[in-house]
Amino acid sequence: MESIFTKHMATVAILLLVAGQPAGLLAQEEPEKPAPVPEPASFVTHHQIQNGGQLIRYKATASETYLKNKDGAPEASIWSTSYEKEGVSDPAGRPVTFVFNGGPGSASVWLHMGLLGPTLVSVDSEAAQDDGAAPYGLGPNSEGVLDQTDLVFIDPVGTGYSRVVGTGKVEDYWGLTEDARSVSRFIRQWITDHGRWMSPKYLAGESFGTTRAVAVASALEGGGQNMALNGLILISQALDYGGSTSEEDNITSYITYLPSMAATAWYHKKAGSGQSLEAFLEACREFTYRTYIPALYRGGRLPASEKEAIAGEMAGFIGLDKQYILDSDLRILMHRFQKELLKDRGLALGRLDGRYLGPEIDRFSEGPHLGDASSYQVSGAFTASLNHYLAKSLEVKMDRPYLTSNPEIGGKWRWRPVPEGQYWEPSMVNVARKLGETMRRNPKMRVMVANGYYDLICPFFDAEYTFARNGIDPAKIEMKYFEAGHMMYTHRPDYLKLMKEIRVFLDEGR
Repeated sequence: MESIFTKHMATVAILLLVAGQPAGLLAQEEPEKPAPVPEPASFVTHHQIQNGGQLIRYKATASETYLKNKDGAPEASIWSTSYEKEGVSDPAGRPVTFVFNGGPGSASVWLHMGLLGPTLVSVDSEAAQDDGAAPYGLGPNSEGVLDQTDLVFIDPVGTGYSRVVGTGKVEDYWGLTEDARSVSRFIRQWITDHGRWMSPKYLAGESFGTTRAVAVASALEGGGQNMALNGLILISQALDYGGSTSEEDNITSYITYLPSMAATAWYHKKAGSGQSLEAFLEACREFTYRTYIPALYRGGRLPASEKEAIAGEMAGFIGLDKQYILDSDLRILMHRFQKELLKDRGLALGRLDGRYLGPEIDRFSEGPHLGDASSYQVSGAFTASLNHYLAKSLEVKMDRPYLTSNPEIGGKWRWRPVPEGQYWEPSMVNVARKLGETMRRNPKMRVMVANGYYDLICPFFDAEYTFARNGIDPAKIEMKYFEAGHMMYTHRPDYLKLMKEIRVFLDEGR
């Protein structure tokens, strides 16, 4: 008969044996199930506004739209805010414009609260004062275009209230082609749900949003549901990143940024005294084409006497000391220009808009050490106003914060334009040729490009350089210029001018 002691020792041995085994040998752990996906949120309100000399009654819908996999399961939620004119006898023929900002990683807050939405936030038009702290001024967009077009503001996955859900993964959405695919899917779904396939369709994007607009226009041509667009509104275009990336060995950027430096130096009265801005910039263009470009490409073969003469001419255009330009080998990086132009006053230029100025306590840092004054001096007003507007005017109640920007996206963004496994060498992003091809397949599509003279991140001369190449028909491109920066609409005169240009552009598309 087995003793109690023997049984006890056997039990202890078994416990010791079990304790030493990997958990996977004890039991098969069930994979963690994704959280159940709730019904998409939707908030509908009704409003009215004066646009185009008419009283416009419209419906505002702030809502989630689920993108689903082939099995019909939701994988991503796209948040949008749409404004549709009410009382329209045949909505199927009414234009609709889809709007987004850039980043990548930015929600549509800037164009929503700064230009095209029915309610706008006020910031200092002359870029002389910081936006301060709340409260901020809000008012109706009396110059808006709701009499001409319905509007749909899109927040791509990871921005605003948009996110992956269910079994969705951010890597399926955070990339150049992935983003275009998801936004085009949303547009098709919105058009189908609202019965708007016969409506004239436009895209309006800013900065990387212009990259997205071109990629989306191309993506909409495929997918088994070919959708042709009537027009693109590109604000501060970024189609070929070679012309908007100021880096040591990127020779293109020295060319494309020089006229914007000249414009900004003129604005701050460091160059071009007694000349109009347009005449001064035309002279700078000629200098760039005829003198500066050959000098850059000759490099170390350029004779010292010619180099000194060119440095003198550059000083007359961009307001920097001739010796500083010589010491820089005729190549001025943008962050150094921001730091150097008003160094004598202890101020650094904004990057998005060279009109803005930030204090420089550290006079020896490589670039503005506080960051971009044209960003931090307005972002508080835009963020607070958008959150207030959603809650109070559109009666939105969500269980998570609205992300006006998401810094996590930039570090995980996949710029590679080809599928995994396909050979590709890293290069500057360029969707400009894709635009040229789309415009030739769709000859009715028109493009308006809005450029800020003081935009020091997406320079106006880069737009001219980009649209003069890449197989783009210049006859179908409408170039517009404004005396402000990247978000030219923060400057009241340019806001009025831009809204007028958009009105004309939409009218001509009828």
